[in-house]
Amino acid sequence: MLLAVMVLMNTYPLLVSQDLVFQSKRNTLLSGAAALNTAMSGLDELTEENVRQALAGVDLAGISRAIVTDPYGKVLYDTREVGNASGRYVFYNDLVEALRGNLYMYSVYKEGAFHSSAAQPVLYRNQIIGGIYVYEYDTQQASLLENLSSTLLSISIGIAALVVMLSMLFSRQLTRRLGSLQTAIRCVREGAYNQRAILSGHDEFTQIAEEFNELVDRLQETESARRQFVSDASHELKTPLAAIRLLTDSILQNENMDNATAREFVSDIGQEAERLSRITEDLLRLTRLDSGVAEAVHPVEVAPVLERVARMLRPVAEEKGVELLIVSLSGASVVASEGELHQILYNLAENAIKYNRRGGYVRVKAEPGEETTVITVEDNGIGIPPGELSNVFKRFYRVDKARSRAAGGTGLGLSIVSDTVSRRGGAIRAENVEGGGTRFVVTLPSLEGGEETS
Repeated sequence: MLLAVMVLMNTYPLLVSQDLVFQSKRNTLLSGAAALNTAMSGLDELTEENVRQALAGVDLAGISRAIVTDPYGKVLYDTREVGNASGRYVFYNDLVEALRGNLYMYSVYKEGAFHSSAAQPVLYRNQIIGGIYVYEYDTQQASLLENLSSTLLSISIGIAALVVMLSMLFSRQLTRRLGSLQTAIRCVREGAYNQRAILSGHDEFTQIAEEFNELVDRLQETESARRQFVSDASHELKTPLAAIRLLTDSILQNENMDNATAREFVSDIGQEAERLSRITEDLLRLTRLDSGVAEAVHPVEVAPVLERVARMLRPVAEEKGVELLIVSLSGASVVASEGELHQILYNLAENAIKYNRRGGYVRVKAEPGEETTVITVEDNGIGIPPGELSNVFKRFYRVDKARSRAAGGTGLGLSIVSDTVSRRGGAIRAENVEGGGTRFVVTLPSLEGGEETS
């Protein structure tokens, strides 16, 4: 691009200037030839004497040489002092064309000067009685043109040097900024999630660096969550496995154990195995949610699913001394799969029963709206400390770990509910009830098209 601009700068102005000079020469020479022709307009025949007399007062300023010939090319008048051609025959192409009755003009720039000539016939009653040839040799305008060319070349070289210097400066700056980004990317690729790209300014590279840093922040959060999840999952799986191993070792090492004690130990092993199975199932559900694998969705009536959940949990509620109340208003439906709705209702209701007091209640209510259905699960149990409400949907989070494990909880139920609700375009929140207890409010779309389906 720079080369093209330099070529254009050093050719186009010169060509335009040459064309202007050529046009000026044409006008000057044709005017001079016309003046000579006018001065001889009354002559019926051209001779050296009458031509000299006719042209004696003609101003030939700007013309280097003027020649007048008879019809045969014999020079009758020549203004050149050295090498005057008077009395000789000349056969310049210009004069030959003029003696044929044509107007001829020629101009060229060469060897540091403009060489221009013009020729035209001299007529008397439409008969050619001679020819006029004028010539101009101009070095002054040629010098101006050469100075212009030299100036343009100097300017071009200066601009080229400046552009090269600026290009090198910008290239180094660009390379340094790109290098900083590449270094940060390599470090993050190697697992150094604390690496950040630090670029100053307000250009696109700074914006890319900011986007990259935000991406790394998310990766770091994801990696931290993954490690915490793996650690928590390992710990949760290790606890029932350790209990099973301890119980089996106790049975194997005690040869004189009575049947009642052995049955009690085997029962405990079964409970720990069941707990291990629940943890595994919950982990598989979370894995499916994280991978985006989901069932096909359609409008599902809440009432039948809620009744089935109530039938499954009533024995648990009766054993705990908790009253389970179900309220489903007509028309309540959600856009989800039946399995997802069952999982949401079961987990929330089961949690409310487990962490309740004897003599307490759990109320599950489904209210239809214009575009959403609101499901409320409320209890008057032990409640959740206000500072813990924002953490209850985190994976493996427990308000009271000892009590949660004693109740058989995995710490994943609310997380599964939250992820499922979010995936279907809904929302869930937890709040404390005045007087004690907890209320979970789930809002899910009830019209197709308003939810995210995977």
